[in-house]
Amino acid sequence: MYSLLKRLSAKWPDNDVVNIVCHGHSVPAGYFKTPDVRTLDSYPQLLLGHIKGSFPHAVVNVIVTARGGENAESGSQRFERDVLCHRPALITIDYALNDRKIGLNAAAQAWTTMITASKRAGAEIMLLTPSPDLESAGDGYDDELKKHGELLRKLSAQFQVHLVDVTAAFRQWCAEGHPLEGTMSQHNHPNREGHSLIAQALMRTLRAMD
Repeated sequence: MYSLLKRLSAKWPDNDVVNIVCHGHSVPAGYFKTPDVRTLDSYPQLLLGHIKGSFPHAVVNVIVTARGGENAESGSQRFERDVLCHRPALITIDYALNDRKIGLNAAAQAWTTMITASKRAGAEIMLLTPSPDLESAGDGYDDELKKHGELLRKLSAQFQVHLVDVTAAFRQWCAEGHPLEGTMSQHNHPNREGHSLIAQALMRTLRAMD
């Protein structure tokens, strides 16, 4: 089986259709200031732009199966029906921001269900650590968000799947002297600048794949 990068790099007539599915909550769904949904400014579509800029011969679809307000537990229950049906080459999963509502144990079980199903289907997987919440103490990451980010780091190592450290991308932005508020459209939804940070982190992870 060709690696994802080789599939994206192939030229006609050796190329084929590459489906990428972005699964998760309101952030990948494109919600800015609720109820405003800006699909074309959201990170799944920005990622598509990055991929096409780097792989102009690729036939690639980015399919968004995200739902506003959802957490990993409910996302895992529809995973086979809504995600695997697209026969994705790559799946990105982004639920940590909302998983505070269900706790670490339930989140770990749900993420494990989605990871194992993805691996059985032969798809590459990217687990996204959480984007910020301005209502959290300190730098936009309260203790619960930090714990859920650490859970994803452990699951990434345990199952040997890719981790996209979104948290680190936002912290680096702030370390360079930019205000965190400049990346957000409301307390828990990034604006285009924030989505761009996420898309760039995804693209760095994609480029690092074997």
